[in-house]
Amino acid sequence: MHVHAAPSGPSAKRTTSVLGFSLAATLAYVLVTFIAGIRAHSLALLSESGHNVSDFLALLLSFTAVYFQLRPADEARTFGYQRTGVLAAFINAATLIVLSLWIAVEAVHRLSHPVPVQPGMMMIVAAAGVVMNGAIAALLWGVAQDVNLRSAFLHMAGDTLSTAAVIAGGAGIQLTGKNWIDPVLSLLIAAVILWSSIGIVRETLNILLEGTPRGVSLANIRSGMEAVEGVVNVHDLHVWCLGSHSRALACHVQIADIPPSESACILMNLNHVLKDHFHISHTTIQFEHIGCEALEGCVVPPEEMTSGSEHHHGHVH
Repeated sequence: MHVHAAPSGPSAKRTTSVLGFSLAATLAYVLVTFIAGIRAHSLALLSESGHNVSDFLALLLSFTAVYFQLRPADEARTFGYQRTGVLAAFINAATLIVLSLWIAVEAVHRLSHPVPVQPGMMMIVAAAGVVMNGAIAALLWGVAQDVNLRSAFLHMAGDTLSTAAVIAGGAGIQLTGKNWIDPVLSLLIAAVILWSSIGIVRETLNILLEGTPRGVSLANIRSGMEAVEGVVNVHDLHVWCLGSHSRALACHVQIADIPPSESACILMNLNHVLKDHFHISHTTIQFEHIGCEALEGCVVPPEEMTSGSEHHHGHVH
């Protein structure tokens, strides 16, 4: 069993403090924008209120995920709770996609059935939102070290931009008297939300499905390992993410027919290459001194089927 140390200390405390403050401020702003949106008959403000509800839930999920990630690994969960943050980010982004589609539908309805709005109230409330969302986004940027917190940061940064757009929209309505600006603005906000959310969904799905980490080339890893002296070839190579930062690798490495004690140097050099060049520190490497062929998804030496020959194993952490 390999136990990864959970993040702790000042960094973890700072993260939870930032998220706690962000939760309180976002909830207060949700109430303000909802009431103001009803009074001003502004779909853009109501959209902001709905968006900020999703942000509140996103921050709450992130806060919960950080709490669980601080828990150490145990025999039931040998990798700990590293993927709770990834799961939270996926739920956050999926919720935002649904919200953006709802905003778009409502905006199209408003275009065919215009509703007069109060641009003055729109701008006042939106100005307060820019200050609050901008402050929270800046705080989150300082602690956004994984996909979970990065998704929360994207929520708040997107809110800052979309709320600034509400100010511009309110000014446009006040100057021209064109109420269609409000639903068009809502469509633009929905498009921004959708664009940022799809990227997070793709990244988190790749991690949850144990796909090859983004920016990682199996061909480069294989060639780097095969460049180590004593390595004949590398096959049955798998690389995946345990969390948004932690990568793991498992593979078979063919070497000369030498005693396991003599292969320790090869194993050490392989792990240096993986850690220094590919940022992979959790590895499971199986040494083999005979040819292998694929059999139902597993690599099995052909002689093992008849002679029961043994492999040299190297399990490295």
